[in-house]
Amino acid sequence: MQTGLRNQSTEAPAASGVTSYALPVIAAGVVIAVLYWARAVIITSLVAVIIAFLLEPFVGLLTRIRIPRPLATFLVCIFAVMALYFAGASLWRQLSGMAREAPELQNNLTAAVESTSARFQSLGDTAGRILVPGPKPATAPVPEAPVAKKGKKTTSTAPSPPQPGAIQEVRIHEDRNPVTDYVVASLGTVYQFVLMSSFVPFLVYFMLSWRDHIYKSFLRFFEGADRLIVARSVSGISTMARAFVVGNFMIGIILAALSCSMFAVIGIRYPFLIGSLSGFMSLVPYIGLPLGMMPPIFAALASGADSTVIVLACVIVLALHLTAMNIFYPKLVGARVHLNPLVVTFSLMFWGFLWDAAGLVLAIPITAGLKAICDNVAGLKPYGRFLGD
Repeated sequence: MQTGLRNQSTEAPAASGVTSYALPVIAAGVVIAVLYWARAVIITSLVAVIIAFLLEPFVGLLTRIRIPRPLATFLVCIFAVMALYFAGASLWRQLSGMAREAPELQNNLTAAVESTSARFQSLGDTAGRILVPGPKPATAPVPEAPVAKKGKKTTSTAPSPPQPGAIQEVRIHEDRNPVTDYVVASLGTVYQFVLMSSFVPFLVYFMLSWRDHIYKSFLRFFEGADRLIVARSVSGISTMARAFVVGNFMIGIILAALSCSMFAVIGIRYPFLIGSLSGFMSLVPYIGLPLGMMPPIFAALASGADSTVIVLACVIVLALHLTAMNIFYPKLVGARVHLNPLVVTFSLMFWGFLWDAAGLVLAIPITAGLKAICDNVAGLKPYGRFLGD
């Protein structure tokens, strides 16, 4: 009897331990499934939050001069739309010029690729002759066609005509165009992108104009000390997010302006488009340097520029990238976002796998926001120290 009671007493803690580990695992699986299933809505909301953080300093500046917050938000949003329109118009003019010269650019790019391939082929053949010397392989003789002798009949292998009344199998080959299939498959994605993008201006406006009301209403969900913890967490998240978003945007603007001017000096065509793409693509974590080099390299090859221009473009992108990562980034972003490199790498892998390209862009601010929550909640502070640098 006592042995049975002991077994029950030892099995109860084991069962409770398994349950305590199983529930967080199940909850994590449910959260990941929701993040993947509702990624269009979540990504749209996060993009709206990022734009709201970019515009919040301008709204705050107008409210300090006694302009009501809804009117200040409306004015800032109108100004942002106009700035986006003029930037888009400039980019459209560059793209229109590239479209008019597309055949010439395509021919130059094809010639450059063929020349590079021929050089690599010649280099490979030379290395093969040096490493594996030997006689050239003898070519096999080509057999001659048989000549029919006189007086002998030759047999013909022509197919026999179909017999009357016989059932013949008819095979229908359906020719499919891969381009058409890709366009049809992408229509749903484009429609979803356009639909979700149409909500962004409204979300940004309401986030900015109703910011104080939403913040106070959210704090009323908590009582006592929990309200203070939540207020600190929200403050930490907003400070980090604003520093990260505004800092990266300013760095991107600086890199784009410098890239445009330098590309124009060395003679790369369409410098505004190429420089803007290179400047903002170089901010992508870990792969920003090769991504930033791709637009000027392709533009130089397409315009038929010589190798000197390509080398100068790569040197410019490398110098600007190193300057941004070692001077601008620590002062504008790194002082507020304290994440160790291992956590950054894993977050890029996870969010990139979950949300593709959008996950790579949003991985660091999401992880830094989680760290800000962990730093202000007593039970989660060890996790915050683990995520930190």
